[in-house]
Amino acid sequence: MGYVLESPRPQEVKDEVTAQEAAVDEVMHSSPREACGVFGAFVPGTEVSHLAYDGIYALQHRGQESAGMATSDGQAVVVVKDMGLVANVFNEYKLAALPGHIAIAHTRYSTTGSSSWHNAQPVYRMTSKNPDRAQPIEFALGHNGNLTNTEVLAAEAGMLPGTATSDSDVIAELVVRHLDSNPTHDLVDALNHVLPTLEGAFSLVLVDHGRLIGVRDPNGYRPLCLGKLDQGWVVASETPALDIVGAHLVREVDPGELLIIDSEGPVSEAPWPAERIDPKLCLFEFVYLARPDSRLYGQELHSARIRMGELLAEQAPVEADMVMGVPDSGIPAAEGYARRSGIRYGHGLVKNRYIGRTFIVPDQAQRAQGVRRKLNPLRETIEGQRLVVVDDSIVRGTTPRAVVKMLREAGAKEVHLRISSPPYRWPCYYGLDTGTRAELIAADLTVSEIEEYLGADSLAYLTLDALKKATGAPGAGFCDACLTGSYPSEVSVRMERRAPAASPVA
Repeated sequence: MGYVLESPRPQEVKDEVTAQEAAVDEVMHSSPREACGVFGAFVPGTEVSHLAYDGIYALQHRGQESAGMATSDGQAVVVVKDMGLVANVFNEYKLAALPGHIAIAHTRYSTTGSSSWHNAQPVYRMTSKNPDRAQPIEFALGHNGNLTNTEVLAAEAGMLPGTATSDSDVIAELVVRHLDSNPTHDLVDALNHVLPTLEGAFSLVLVDHGRLIGVRDPNGYRPLCLGKLDQGWVVASETPALDIVGAHLVREVDPGELLIIDSEGPVSEAPWPAERIDPKLCLFEFVYLARPDSRLYGQELHSARIRMGELLAEQAPVEADMVMGVPDSGIPAAEGYARRSGIRYGHGLVKNRYIGRTFIVPDQAQRAQGVRRKLNPLRETIEGQRLVVVDDSIVRGTTPRAVVKMLREAGAKEVHLRISSPPYRWPCYYGLDTGTRAELIAADLTVSEIEEYLGADSLAYLTLDALKKATGAPGAGFCDACLTGSYPSEVSVRMERRAPAASPVA
């Protein structure tokens, strides 16, 4: 049967590394952070561990705390996972220890759960021995998203308070307990039973001895797509993961779809009734989260982000000498702003692409210093110029405040901030790390108050209607709760109030 390869690092060392990485993330990812990236491959006659490695490598931007992989050769499921980047977790030795033609892989950020090896994915389970079952069922599961009823589900699964380390753990436990209680059922039967009880956001990949399974929640909060290889199939959070392995995009997995891939090809099932299906793709996938070369709702995101800048120039014009973007996510919108406004485009900041993840940033002063480690000004370009500085969003305000100060110190005459999304005012409970509402600068401050706090000469945001228009799919379903406070599903008062470190979620 299968096994999980433990991390070789002692727990106290792992905890120390985790604390350092979490502190660095405060600086390195002051924009909203995606929770996870998932990938799966089914290629008969091929060892797919290297393919899966390339798949999650293309999804590294969706998670940089941990990485893992599970493979099956038809006889056993093997799991390897550890803390760190994909390239740090896997090498030729570990990939060789992952035999099989079926694989799932996962790269993770914690949202409100702890960052530790125990929460790294995939999650592994095996059924108990039962004389009514010829052979135990084992499976591994990877999850992108965040459940909103984790505590209720954990109680229903009989898990003691505090024993569920993540909502992914809860999903796996519910599935294996259903299998133990129903020895005539297989993994798909269990999923059809368990999935309708889940609330919130979940794009899942699973592997058992003979199948690759993909699932997307009935709202489709997080993306998931299906691709075709010459001899097999792949599923992934984003289309660039298909490109890197040589697969072509077939379609997006539909909200509410259970996709089963075996030697006969893909088959779809519908665990939810039709009235539960209500597409609500996270709008911030278009703004920031997904790679610019990804396609969602049939649109390339780079082009959508340029349109955001064009509409921003129409809505918030200003007299200036140069338009610049905050690297890297603000650059496409800056190009669009310059194109529509007629103001020349230039580069005012250089991003240090080799910055490490080993320094600790325990207070606000060091967070600001961290921004300086990440971004350097081009003084000769900036000095004496009236600048339009374009970025994708403002969450806590740490980065834009430090950027404005840096540009003024470099000699900028004026600094006008333009943001290619509306004010970010509400926490996300569907798999995006934004912190609590108290941490969101726009939650209680007006635009003019934020402008004063950041030290900018002016500040303007793109409107929600314009943002949806810029996606190229304005009639499609979007979740915009972080911008409007209108949540597509009920969020408990307890979930709204609890601190990020206290919640056991993916």
